[in-house]
Amino acid sequence: MSTIYGYARVSTTDQDLAIQQDVLRAAGCTTIRAEKASGTSTKGRTELRILLDFIRSGDTLVVTRIDRLARSIADLQSIVIELRQKGAALRCTEQPVDTTTSAGKAFLDMLGVFAEFETNLRRERQLEGIAAAKERGVYKGRKASIDTARVQALHAEGVGASEIARQLGIGRASVYRLIEAASA
Repeated sequence: MSTIYGYARVSTTDQDLAIQQDVLRAAGCTTIRAEKASGTSTKGRTELRILLDFIRSGDTLVVTRIDRLARSIADLQSIVIELRQKGAALRCTEQPVDTTTSAGKAFLDMLGVFAEFETNLRRERQLEGIAAAKERGVYKGRKASIDTARVQALHAEGVGASEIARQLGIGRASVYRLIEAASA
C-alpha cells in the first residue's frame, strides 16, 4: 500500500506553516512533516531527512512548491535521485510537477533553476545593500560575540588559551587570534 507524505517548510520562526499543512492535507497526505529552517541547504533539516529515510517504493512526497523542498539545483537533484532510487515520486500542489511524467520531470528541472536563480539574486541584493550601507557609514556588521576584554584579562592573569576557551565557550583559535591582535 502506497502512502502520500507531505513536507512543509518556512524559513523563519515568525512564518506560519498552517497554510501549507492545510493544502497538503487536502492533497491526500496522511503524514505531514514540517519545519522552520532555511531552504538554501538540506543540512540541518531533520524533518526532511526523516521523510527521505522513511519513504518507500510506490510512495509519493508532496510539497506545495518546489522552493519549499530545495533552493539549489544540487539539493533538488539529490532529493529527486534519492526518491527515484527508492521508487518514490515527487508531486507539487501549486506547480505542474509530477516525477511520474516526462513533462513533470522537465518542469521540475526548470523550477529548480529558477529557485536557485532567485536565491542568488537575493544574495546579490543583500551584498549590494551592505556595500551601500558601508559607504554611508551606517553598517556596523554584527556585534562581536566574544568578550575581547575578558579574554585579555584572563590571559594577563596567566590563564592558558585552552582554559580561556573552555571558560568562555569559544574556540582556542579565537583566543589565540585575540591575544595576538592585542600584542600587535
